[in-house]
Amino acid sequence: MLEIVKAGGWLMLPIITCSMVALAIVVERFWTLYRKRVMPVQLVGKIWQLSQKGQLTDKRILEFRDGSPLGKILASGLLNRRYAREIMKEAIEETGRHVAHELERFLNSLGTIAAITPLLGLLGTVVGMIQVFTAITSIGVGDPSQLAGGISQALLTTAAGISVAIPSLIFYRYFRGRVNELIVDMEEEAMKLVEIMHGERRQGDAA
Repeated sequence: MLEIVKAGGWLMLPIITCSMVALAIVVERFWTLYRKRVMPVQLVGKIWQLSQKGQLTDKRILEFRDGSPLGKILASGLLNRRYAREIMKEAIEETGRHVAHELERFLNSLGTIAAITPLLGLLGTVVGMIQVFTAITSIGVGDPSQLAGGISQALLTTAAGISVAIPSLIFYRYFRGRVNELIVDMEEEAMKLVEIMHGERRQGDAA
């Protein structure tokens, strides 16, 4: 493996760095975007039960806020539950934008890696071909071993760049789709809470 990296030249270093960063982002996003961590099961129902029992204190609301992204959104609405429906909804929407931004964290970096690693590979190809033509200019084409280094560098860097870009792009698209799905589901849960707290839904709808 080390020999392949050496044969690819110095441009293999940024490509390898990109691959390590991409792997770290993928692992972190899988952990962070796990559905039950983002949206605890039946959270709205639990909040409604506490409200009915008169146990929905500010302390409990702050616990919900710190427990999950959905809890953070719902807590912003609960802290404004004594006001009009529109005020409660505006508080939820404002917090929702911040939560959505947090869920999308590092995805732009992953998309950037998917975009630049093929270009790094292409740059390696150009550098390798320059070495080949420089060797041809100096010694002609009589000694293939003198040309092999440049050709090898050109092929290796291109292959490495594409090998990093393809999975990075796949995971970038996958996480984008997951974030969008979570945002839609959280919006639905938040609006359900607003309607329940303002008497527009029955208790059974909170489950």
